[in-house]
Amino acid sequence: MRLTALLAAPRLAMPGLAALFLAAATPASAETRFFSYDPADRLTRALTGGLTFQVDLGLFGRTTLRRIYSTSRTGYADVRSGGPAEVRRTLGPEAAETSVYAIRPEGQGRPLGRALCPGSDEAWLVFAPIRAARPVTARAVGRWSDGRFRECAQLSWTFRGEWSALPAAPMTEP
Repeated sequence: MRLTALLAAPRLAMPGLAALFLAAATPASAETRFFSYDPADRLTRALTGGLTFQVDLGLFGRTTLRRIYSTSRTGYADVRSGGPAEVRRTLGPEAAETSVYAIRPEGQGRPLGRALCPGSDEAWLVFAPIRAARPVTARAVGRWSDGRFRECAQLSWTFRGEWSALPAAPMTEP
């Protein structure tokens, strides 16, 4: 067999492998999971209580937060990935939290944002990686009417459990 034929064979297979890889990485292939957490400190208990995070589990275990549910009361807040660069810069380079999520004002989003950052016009949560069976931390950042961004609270939760679907009734805290 000629050397050029050997080198051409892998090149012919590469577009097919690339298409397969891209198809597997699409959002439609993400698996939805529900991770429940209990507050790990007094501030987190006072501001949020127990929460359940609806996450999309993507390629290589990467998670994307979609919705935050209260586990002790009815209600939820939608979040959207991303935000202004100033949100992340507010925390400084040493912060372990890197995933920025805007708290959407619809539903219970506005009350959650106001509870985390009283007096702010908008609020974001910046999370450390969300993983099953591991504690998680987040920091709340708000933007005030003067345009300044400020860190409002540092939050932490301990892992409680994973659900295959959201429970029909609110869960109670221990």
